[in-house]
Amino acid sequence: MLTYSVRPRGGVVHALSVAGALADRGHEVELFAIGPPGTGFFRTPPVPAHVVAHVAPDASFDERICSLIDAYTEGLREPLRDGAYDVVHAQDCISANAALTLRGDGVIDAVVRTVHHVDDFRSPSLIACQEQSIVAPDRLLVVSTPWIARLRDEFGVEAELVPNGVDTDRFRPARDAGERAAARDAAGLDGELAILTVGGIEPRKGSLTLLRAFAAARRALPERRLVLVVAGGATLFDHRDEIDRFDTLRDDLDLGDAVRVLGPVTDAELESLYRAADLFALPSTKEGFGLAVLEALAAGLPAVVSDLDVFRTYLADGDSALMAPVGDHAALADALVRAAVTPELAARLRDGGRAVAARHGWDAAAAAHEAAYARFMAMAGR
Repeated sequence: MLTYSVRPRGGVVHALSVAGALADRGHEVELFAIGPPGTGFFRTPPVPAHVVAHVAPDASFDERICSLIDAYTEGLREPLRDGAYDVVHAQDCISANAALTLRGDGVIDAVVRTVHHVDDFRSPSLIACQEQSIVAPDRLLVVSTPWIARLRDEFGVEAELVPNGVDTDRFRPARDAGERAAARDAAGLDGELAILTVGGIEPRKGSLTLLRAFAAARRALPERRLVLVVAGGATLFDHRDEIDRFDTLRDDLDLGDAVRVLGPVTDAELESLYRAADLFALPSTKEGFGLAVLEALAAGLPAVVSDLDVFRTYLADGDSALMAPVGDHAALADALVRAAVTPELAARLRDGGRAVAARHGWDAAAAAHEAAYARFMAMAGR
């Protein structure tokens, strides 16, 4: 199982979790990533794991991407030699391109790749990396049904569905008032109504839409002392322009300390934040699945999300989440206010959300991968 990072991003969480669940089903799984020398995964891997060391050169962004792929290729060459693994499965374009080079060199004979989503890249290196990693692998998997049609329409390739999952032991509501109070104290919350978003500040996460919606909701509910907590943001890509726009808009809206940008957080901190918050919001413009939404639902948070076809594959508007049109900050604000002031609605969303999370265990995801691997190997005569 190959992933491009050791940091807490959705695809990395997916790789860790599927690898562990496959191991629990009796398979021998090893996990590979690339990262700075001496670094390890943000979470202790459940299977043997290896990090290919890479020092980013002082060069242009495109040169750094090419250097990353080259280093990963060479770091994988010896471990993957001589048919050591039945399946080589890449979770992203970086690791897929490394594996595809090794396939071309005859080191391995096939590459499976999960396409979590398709990014709107601007850099030539990432555009090429992404396209090659979609059209060239021997088998494609996706984590939500709409992406099957998109890959067929946009790239002329076929993909197979495997579900995403959530660890409901890790992501759960507070056990009692004391644990909830401790979580809120750790988050610095003292009577405020906390809206949590996870994924950091970037265009795909709808960060500016969320900021405008939060300002409108705060004006509508001055007595509730709303705060917006932004967690996460560990990414390979440079979103400084969007962060600058976010900071400027926050100042223009006079939000000040009502917006708390935490950056990357530890596993324990994230779990505690879910238990401390009152609402969850993710107004993305595009998602492969939205793993953070499942985590929030498992933790018992009423969720407000964009009305994306991906979300509609596992969420029902008004039952397990509230949905607002993409980019419509007024509709998003209205949904946040309704969830905040209508206890029966919030209770229905919590119950519906936890029922959704209960249907998305990692063992089911691993079983789907197991079946997909078996079909692929049979078709390939392996």
